[in-house]
Amino acid sequence: MMLWLSNIYRLGLKELRSLRADPVLLFLIAYVFSFAVYAVATGAKLEVINASVAYVDLDHSELSGRIVGAILPPEFDTPQEISLGDVDEVMNNGEYVFVLSFPPRFEADVIAGLQPSLQLNVDATAMVQAGNGAVFLQEIIAAEVTKFVSGDDTSSDLPIDLIVTAQFNPNLQSTWFSSVMQVINNVTILSVLLTGAALIREREHGTIEHLLVMPVTPSEIMLAKIWANGLAIIIAAVLSLWLVVQGILGVPIAGSITLFVTGAVLYLVSVTGLGILLATFTTSMPQFGLLALPVLVIMNLLSGSTTPMESIPDWLQAIMQISPSTHFVAFSQAILYRGAGLETVWFDMVVMAALSAVFFVIALLRFRQTMAA
Repeated sequence: MMLWLSNIYRLGLKELRSLRADPVLLFLIAYVFSFAVYAVATGAKLEVINASVAYVDLDHSELSGRIVGAILPPEFDTPQEISLGDVDEVMNNGEYVFVLSFPPRFEADVIAGLQPSLQLNVDATAMVQAGNGAVFLQEIIAAEVTKFVSGDDTSSDLPIDLIVTAQFNPNLQSTWFSSVMQVINNVTILSVLLTGAALIREREHGTIEHLLVMPVTPSEIMLAKIWANGLAIIIAAVLSLWLVVQGILGVPIAGSITLFVTGAVLYLVSVTGLGILLATFTTSMPQFGLLALPVLVIMNLLSGSTTPMESIPDWLQAIMQISPSTHFVAFSQAILYRGAGLETVWFDMVVMAALSAVFFVIALLRFRQTMAA
């Protein structure tokens, strides 16, 4: 046993030295856990910000003016008036996300209680802005019409006082969500790429033949690659959470980093094993990249990090339960967002450990076959 552990340790040190000697991979790790996290968190906004609005006013009344005046930054740009004949052109050219059209006698019909139609054209190719922005505009219009009809700017038709409390993200900032999820997704991506690249690099440099004649077993080689590359990823991820997410972006981490690292270690065994498994089916880095790309895309898009699992069809949710990324995302969100403890995330940790054992065994069997061949 001691010899087995010693071999794993020394082979792992060899992996770390190889990684240190590869400036491209070192740059990739630094870039992915620093600038890439910051750029995605600050650039990919999920909330409505600076949405462009145009309006056609065929009424030119006080009410239409009040509605236009209530459409304000930062959610919306200052509305621009256009003519009725320009509506199709500006929508087709993508100049505005929203075009609001006030019909003639709009104010008079509202006062008369005739419920006139107010048209809102939405460019739904800007999906997030289209969905959330349309809701905001409807609320603005309803509030202004209600206040105008009642003659009281403080009045409301609601028979209740609805108080909304946003838990875990009080200001509903997408940065709080996207920054942490970017770190989580990058852990998956680099775990597969680094271990797969390590095996491909052994082949390309001819050192795999050296390993074959050494008194080491395939399990020792695999475990060495897993702990060495996993260690580099864990350190980079933790530094990213501390320096980029908390330090630069100001996003609070609610839970225990130690518990997160413990779960991440369980998860890394499965995804690094997956990287080795994919590498055994390829002979070069381009082949490995082409094979890993669709696997990583599916794992990230359907893991719950991009869209809630509840939004995915039931049959696909059931299939994704065999993906360790699904449980790692749920585990990470519970700890990093909601401050959950072991009593909450233990089940996901057990599932990740079981899936890690399965992925490791499958990858080991395939790796032995490859080395024997």
